[in-house]
Amino acid sequence: MIKTISLLLASVVLSTTSYANTQEKFDLYVNALKQEAQQKGYEQSLIDEAFATAKFKKKVIKADKNQPEVVETLETYLPKRVPQWKIDRARKLYKKHQVELEKIAQEFGVQARFIVALWGLESNFGRIQGGYSVISSLVTLAFDGRREALYKRQLWAALDILKNGHISLEKFKGSWAGAMGQTQFMPTSFNAYAVDYDKDGRKDIWTTELDAFASIANYLKQAGWNDDLTWGRQVKLPKGLNSEYVLKRGTKTRKQWLEYWKDSERSLAKWQSLGLRKADGTNLPLVDITAALVMPDDINGRMYLAYDNYKALMHWNRSYYFATSVGYLSDRIAYPKI
Repeated sequence: MIKTISLLLASVVLSTTSYANTQEKFDLYVNALKQEAQQKGYEQSLIDEAFATAKFKKKVIKADKNQPEVVETLETYLPKRVPQWKIDRARKLYKKHQVELEKIAQEFGVQARFIVALWGLESNFGRIQGGYSVISSLVTLAFDGRREALYKRQLWAALDILKNGHISLEKFKGSWAGAMGQTQFMPTSFNAYAVDYDKDGRKDIWTTELDAFASIANYLKQAGWNDDLTWGRQVKLPKGLNSEYVLKRGTKTRKQWLEYWKDSERSLAKWQSLGLRKADGTNLPLVDITAALVMPDDINGRMYLAYDNYKALMHWNRSYYFATSVGYLSDRIAYPKI
């Protein structure tokens, strides 16, 4: 018993010592960030106020390093990400905000159903935005060092958001990774794409739905969205189709992925001649557009002909599962009988 207690006390001492060392290093790192912020020209009052709230968040490090590695396929992913209740809610909220959504859709050239789909998938229609201090999360992740340059860039963008008065420091909350609001924009994306649609002087993606809708639309527009097109369609492949036609997966950069897209891209007429058909076995549309062949899983899983708008969705989140789930939900908003 005495030996067990001694071991427990030793464990506590080591844990406390480790935390103290980490906290000391963190405090030194915060001081260095404050000096760098001064060099970048931020006002001292903003620096003092923002960094006074910066706390080392062990949970953030744990979340970053221990993200679940669950073996998924699109067949298991879609029912979880786009369950029937979410489809029903998306249709209900589309109808509720239809006038405003269609006005924004026309102004930005982005179909309203895609705005609602992204809204639903990113924050459950604004209900789940995260309760972490954005400043603490970004400082903690930068301090961790694995992607310091990335998170320091996000931190300066976050200071710009505060400097410009879009939100108060006490309400500046987001996910553990620093994604914010109903759109779950990272700070750099906020500064590039957020919109003050209601003209109140603040780009409020946290509590103002119109700003969130317009910000989503603006992001897609700036990413090259074309509202003359949809996102893609599920297709059936002929037996023995050469794998060189399939868009490659596992690329490290967007530039590389776009190069692979070009290698796969062909006209619908060409895909028809190669034996591809709609999921129900009928012919592909007689439309003069191009598409790339996307294989989210393997040759036995779902296959999609993806149009140019799919590239905009992949700009938002470079995941076949995510981009496909946005398209899947948008289709079910627009076509209730699917």
